[in-house]
Amino acid sequence: MDQAQIEVRVLSSLDQIGAEDWDACACPETADGGRPLDPFTTHRFLLALEQSGSVGPGTGWQPQYLTAYLDGMLIAAAPMYAKSHSQGEYIFDHSWAHAYEQAGGRYYPKLQIAVPFTPATGRRLLVRPGYEGIGMSALVQGAVQLAADNRVSSIHVTFCTEDEARAGEQMGLLHRASQQFHWLNDGYRDFGGFLAALSSRKRKNIRKERAQACAFGGEIKTLTGPDLRPEHWDAFWVFYQDTGSRKWGSPYLTREFFDIVHHTMADDVALVLAERHGHLIAGALNFVGRKTLYGRYWGAIEHHPCLHFELCYYRAIDFAIVEGLHRVEAGAQGEHKLARGYLPTQTHSLHWVGDSGFADAVAQYLEAERAAIGEEIEILTDYGPFRKSTPEEQQ
Repeated sequence: MDQAQIEVRVLSSLDQIGAEDWDACACPETADGGRPLDPFTTHRFLLALEQSGSVGPGTGWQPQYLTAYLDGMLIAAAPMYAKSHSQGEYIFDHSWAHAYEQAGGRYYPKLQIAVPFTPATGRRLLVRPGYEGIGMSALVQGAVQLAADNRVSSIHVTFCTEDEARAGEQMGLLHRASQQFHWLNDGYRDFGGFLAALSSRKRKNIRKERAQACAFGGEIKTLTGPDLRPEHWDAFWVFYQDTGSRKWGSPYLTREFFDIVHHTMADDVALVLAERHGHLIAGALNFVGRKTLYGRYWGAIEHHPCLHFELCYYRAIDFAIVEGLHRVEAGAQGEHKLARGYLPTQTHSLHWVGDSGFADAVAQYLEAERAAIGEEIEILTDYGPFRKSTPEEQQ
């Protein structure tokens, strides 16, 4: 198919493209009526970020949605943003920015192909089925051309899939490996089945933590769909603000974002809430994909032992088992997750740097970093909580 037939456009708002067209590229699997693999690149989620003012003027995340058309039909798209800082990305390049500017360059603005504030793996180069090769190529070439024409220092495709990472490398992009902790469902019938796979000491520790958490003097419930009410979001906003102010200085998401999610994405949400003496005191927000539960935000206005572990990790496992989900992604960082059954997992990103000398230095750094990440994952996995098989069991 002739590459010249493809027209690449940059859109400043998702209002300029219909949800059906965007989602035909972002989540074609929903044609069967089921959930998207992940909800974060859907039109409704990205539009919620935009309409709520969580991205856009004054945020450092300026939408520059990249789209590719063939004979007037959208065949590929990417959630791209012009960035004036490196906040809310979770793949850290602050040292790159410092080195680049120390050498006399201007690192910002840069282009970020990502879901803002969302360290969850998923497709970033969204291609309509049947157009994979030319669609992905058009997006990458279009982004590089845009960066070169505007003298932008770099492009970053963060938390992409492993398949995208391999394809991106073949197109000349730099591959970066990172690490998160994910829980994997090995066909467990219930939480007890999961515990049975752990070593005796870890099993006892988790039972102890769950007992401590549930002794806080109240009730824990998981709400989704029509069970969610506005007052639940009022409470969660307080929890989110507290965590956001401590972690980032100010919350990334606006209050309106949660109102929009309530109206447009309630079925994509699993909100775990702890209530004590008639008042909601803590909560954990998860988004639900076709195969994965994504833990996103947590907060509390009262401290109780192990309540964080219960709401964020153990209730997520409960939900995943009941719903038949394959995994739980519990967000960025946190080696404390290892003892709770969440194993180290490699994540991926792709990068393009316009300056050839700096690109060579970054490539050398990434090669060493990938080796270190691989070794760390191997070591941490060996220290995991799962019961080691005996020689007899291995035979």
